[in-house]
Amino acid sequence: MSALLPFEVYAVRYAHNAQARRSGNFLGGDLHDAPMPLDYFVWAIKGKERSFILDTGFDEPMGVRRGRQFLRSPAVGLKAVGVEPDAVQDVILSHMHYDHCGNYDLFPLASYHLQDSEMAYCTGRCMCHAGLRGPFEEADVVAIVRKLFAGRVAFHDGAEELAPGISVHHVGGHSKGLQVVRVWTRRGWMVLASDASHFYANMEQGRAFPILHSHEDTLEGYAAMRRLASAPDAIIPGHDPLVLARYPAAAPGLEGIVHRLDADPVPA
Repeated sequence: MSALLPFEVYAVRYAHNAQARRSGNFLGGDLHDAPMPLDYFVWAIKGKERSFILDTGFDEPMGVRRGRQFLRSPAVGLKAVGVEPDAVQDVILSHMHYDHCGNYDLFPLASYHLQDSEMAYCTGRCMCHAGLRGPFEEADVVAIVRKLFAGRVAFHDGAEELAPGISVHHVGGHSKGLQVVRVWTRRGWMVLASDASHFYANMEQGRAFPILHSHEDTLEGYAAMRRLASAPDAIIPGHDPLVLARYPAAAPGLEGIVHRLDADPVPA
């Protein structure tokens, strides 16, 4: 393990939903309803020999369509930490929901890493049901199919190492083929949960976010992430504004835009 080169990990914030409430962020609602906003991120995983992007977010027209506050292109934050989108070789898609797989023109050279079961899910019979296809966008699914025929999709079935110190792990739950990313950092093994846990509170309290393919798999996913991470606080949720409070900005002037996750947490 000591031979592994650590990755730097950055959370790049590009959008916000100020209207979200606690009652909408937990399956079954919440007796103490109050505002509970969501932030939207993509993640840069920078290595000395190879770098990866986790998820690609959505663009401004999609933000308008979905009623989300679009703050800036993810490219702005990526470039601020030395990642040029048009040079990225590897993009990992945690799943195919609209807020995780758009902006497909930002990464013209990249291969996309996706679970077999997610592609089968978003192109198969489950999409006959409006309640299941709601978080997906036709244009996003078509775009990834086109990348497949262009030879730019790499499929994974379960857990697989992509490079020394980084691996994908299927957990399902929120979407059938949802995968999380395990990364070796200077602080040990970190797990980027994406939507395996929207908020710290989902996994800490065992209370699932209400958009689900499988409630059981969601709850089991919390346990799987704890096994994969070196410490409970090394699991990074996918939409929690607390991430920005718990980790420092990547550089002065990048507060609220890019925060560095492999740095020491901000003292409480």
